Amino acid sequence: MTLTIPGFDHLRLPGANGVELAAAVGGSGTPVVLLHGFPQTHLMWRHVAERLSGEHTMICPDLRGYGASDKPAATDPDVYAKRTMAADVVTLAAALGHERFALVGHDRGALVAFRAGLDHPETITHLGILDIVPTLDMWDVLHGVSAAVGYHLFLMAQPPGLPEVLIANSADTFFGSFLDTWANDPSAVPEEVRAEYLRASAAAVMSIVADYRASAGIDVTHDQADLDAGSQLAMPVTVVQQDWGSQLGYDAAAVWKAWAPDLDHRLTRAGHFMAEEAPDEIAAAIRDLLAR
Repeated sequence: MTLTIPGFDHLRLPGANGVELAAAVGGSGTPVVLLHGFPQTHLMWRHVAERLSGEHTMICPDLRGYGASDKPAATDPDVYAKRTMAADVVTLAAALGHERFALVGHDRGALVAFRAGLDHPETITHLGILDIVPTLDMWDVLHGVSAAVGYHLFLMAQPPGLPEVLIANSADTFFGSFLDTWANDPSAVPEEVRAEYLRASAAAVMSIVADYRASAGIDVTHDQADLDAGSQLAMPVTVVQQDWGSQLGYDAAAVWKAWAPDLDHRLTRAGHFMAEEAPDEIAAAIRDLLAR
């Protein structure tokens, strides 16, 4: 049985190109879509969504390829391009009657949110980003021995075959290692939730790898085209992240300012799973974003 956010409806809704997405929907008011990261499902938003549901309609989908959403075969690079996954989100929100909405993403979901902000500026009113830099910048800042922190990015960038076999043969160990090492407070992911993340991820190895592989290929192409064209995010943007800049030797705020002129850049002492480790802090950051 799929775990979902208590008190929310669990729906199946249309995405792009015939794909269906699972989503938890609850609350009332202006819409806010929350996109999860790796190796998680929409369940990672349970605390934040509950805190904001008295003020907003909270829409928490599983990304294509994750959780209870469809997992189409990666027959071409576009299937898991962030451009396609962003179109999923816009299509899903429209099916619920929302032509404009605020969007907040964490990790992989933040890459989708970033692409949605560039591709659909007329639709995304506010953009929240948790613990990433854009794809182009991500590859630029990973160098030397410090790149070891992102070893999984390089593993899943390899041609189809080896990554899928290696990960599938050690799925709980592989996915569990990120839950263990990326959290400053492991108790923020209780055993029942951890088991759900591991179950869902083990059932989605092929599509998770395809999502990551796209970020070493077609997503780079799309981001480079926007950089060359001088494209920027037109809406208010809030970025909350760990202090990766000092750890990896770059100016994180400056990286984001180049893409987002209307930027509120914040550092957190929480770990990577900040929506679960520090839900009050993240809910407050989203409220501040929506007030701009």
